Amino acid sequence: MRIIDLHCDTIMHFYEGKHLNGMENTHINLEKLKKGEWMCQCFAIYVPWNPPGKPSRHPAPEADPKVYFEKAYAAYLREMELNKDEILPAYSVADMDRNYAAGKISSMLTVEDSVTLDGRLEEIDRWYDLGVRMASLTWNHENSLGYPQSMNPEEHAKGLKPFGIEAVRRMNELGIAVDVSHLSEGGFWDVVNTTSKPFIASHSCARALMDSSRDLTDEQLRALGNKGGVVGVNYLAGFLHPVTDWKKDNYTSIDDIARHLRHMINVAGIDAVALGSDYDGMGSRLEWGDAGGQQLLVQGLEKSFHPDEIEKICYKNAQRVFKDIIGE
Repeated sequence: MRIIDLHCDTIMHFYEGKHLNGMENTHINLEKLKKGEWMCQCFAIYVPWNPPGKPSRHPAPEADPKVYFEKAYAAYLREMELNKDEILPAYSVADMDRNYAAGKISSMLTVEDSVTLDGRLEEIDRWYDLGVRMASLTWNHENSLGYPQSMNPEEHAKGLKPFGIEAVRRMNELGIAVDVSHLSEGGFWDVVNTTSKPFIASHSCARALMDSSRDLTDEQLRALGNKGGVVGVNYLAGFLHPVTDWKKDNYTSIDDIARHLRHMINVAGIDAVALGSDYDGMGSRLEWGDAGGQQLLVQGLEKSFHPDEIEKICYKNAQRVFKDIIGE
């Protein structure tokens, strides 16, 4: 079964000088993608940064997030060039199909946290020219577009800023998918009321099953489905079930994934679900191991889903939504 995955953080390892081919102790490397039968992996440039006046236990590797972005992008291009015989960038669904027919994996470039836009619409145009085809509006910090999700109801209710509204409209015009994972619920509803195209929650789960502000309520799931969007189920244990002891409970089973997928299908429809692993961005122990064991996950889903449903979950829904947003 071919796989399209909507989110991973593997570019962080490229930034550190590691290589896609032969990289160890990661969820993803080239051999694992081939073994897992990947059609396309969305590689996110996650932009780590520390808001002024808010000390972090994990200091950002660069003082300026724009510097990090440029270095991470250069590292991504390096890996695509080094491995061009087996993986190629895709800028459209037609590229994915062409690469797949040639026996090659596709890579789609995305951004996690639009902090580097810094209120400048022209930077969105530059992103498109660089090959970016999906961008999350926030990560876990406030930026020029809006506010992150929060377990504080007042914080979670905050909407997009004026520039966030402008950014959504410009992304629609260009063909960059708007990603609402990590966004506040208020911001989510502003996206619903602003976007002229479907949108994506690249790596989130169902809040009705796990009370995390990173997960989507049934009302949100229905709205996303009604807009023609998709949600990629996240493999992190803490978004799937309660974790009281991270040494004992930080385990994700195939049944966990199936339970959230079934709930999201029942609420939003079969066309609204996909895979959004968060590989290399989360540390949960996975029943199927890593990307190399992806087909074990697919086989495990067979006891809960019809083959046609599995095809939609694994790649068809993602292809369709990218076609609707980006174009053929």
